[in-house]
Amino acid sequence: MAAERVVLVVEDEEPNRALLRAVLARASEGSLGRIVLLEAVDLAGARQILANRRVDLVLLDVRLPDGNGLSLIPNQGDRTDETPSFVVLSASVLPTERAVAIAAGAADFLGKPYRPSDLLVAMAAQLPAVD
Repeated sequence: MAAERVVLVVEDEEPNRALLRAVLARASEGSLGRIVLLEAVDLAGARQILANRRVDLVLLDVRLPDGNGLSLIPNQGDRTDETPSFVVLSASVLPTERAVAIAAGAADFLGKPYRPSDLLVAMAAQLPAVD
């Protein structure tokens, strides 16, 4: 049985979540292994999931109804082996936005709209190897 990878999508816009569901459903059939997809529409929901479930990767929007998505990324000193990687998906594509996300601790940054192939490459770089 392929390794299970848990991916949390933190995105308030349903069309964006639907696109991610479609891309990740296809990815589960390929080289990324079995993906369990969790979804949150705001920071509060994301924090609740992260407190109660092991997550390997967070696909994170920046502008959420209850605050800045980057606040979900733990400070460097607060990270553990259980801390997931964060890939920011944002409509703000200015170079300064990318720099701010990376400085906050994001492993990668993709501007919306992104190519599904670019998302899969970013995910593969952050997910643990399949057993």
